[in-house]
Amino acid sequence: MREVVHHHGSTTLEGVLLISEEIRAPAPTVLVCHGAEGRTDTPVEMAERLLPWGYQAFAMDLYGKGVGGSTPAEFEALMRPFLANRAMPADRLSAIVSTVAGWPEVDGDRIAAMGFCFGGLCVLDMARTGAAVRGVASFHGVLTPPSGWSPRPIETKVAAYHGWDDPWAPPEDVVGLAAEMTESGADWQLQAFGDTMHAFMAPQANSPENGIQYDERSAERSWSGLKRFLTECLADDSPVLQQQ
Repeated sequence: MREVVHHHGSTTLEGVLLISEEIRAPAPTVLVCHGAEGRTDTPVEMAERLLPWGYQAFAMDLYGKGVGGSTPAEFEALMRPFLANRAMPADRLSAIVSTVAGWPEVDGDRIAAMGFCFGGLCVLDMARTGAAVRGVASFHGVLTPPSGWSPRPIETKVAAYHGWDDPWAPPEDVVGLAAEMTESGADWQLQAFGDTMHAFMAPQANSPENGIQYDERSAERSWSGLKRFLTECLADDSPVLQQQ
């Protein structure tokens, strides 16, 4: 595990690269996009869970080195400029993919991305804008496209794992995403979980009055779905991956 400093324009970013000595480099790699709070230990821990599956992993930093929040008001303030100009995070994510693809540990032709909450929205936008990744997986993400967006061909595989009682992605948004992905010709899949709220993957989430609640069963189901999805996206004749 090592912290990696890189840049997007004038912004200094610091992600965490996790590699396994048991995986022969260059290897397929999964980018992990944090939620509204910024790059905390949680996405790093999620990235670490990918190593036994035969992947390298990179916990991304979208906000900037040392930038993060700890309260809902701070989360909203951090996200606001990204949500107001969706082209900016899409450009940053594309730059991150290009940077990671050039590292010797990484097979630049076999990269996927996954994200949680705000990060779930970001990885969906990676697919929408043609980032050089084979697949994206969104966990309890915001699902709506940018304002004024017109569906266009999507070659990236798309998976979304969704809590049906998530107030940030009501049923009409779920149907809207399905319609958008279908119109774009994407290879897409959606797994929705009943009696499940926003942030169901986050063990610390415990605010059901606000529609936010960890759900162990839905978390396990979605993680199992992710394993199958990444195999579809990234597997080749590698013995490590074929065993998964």
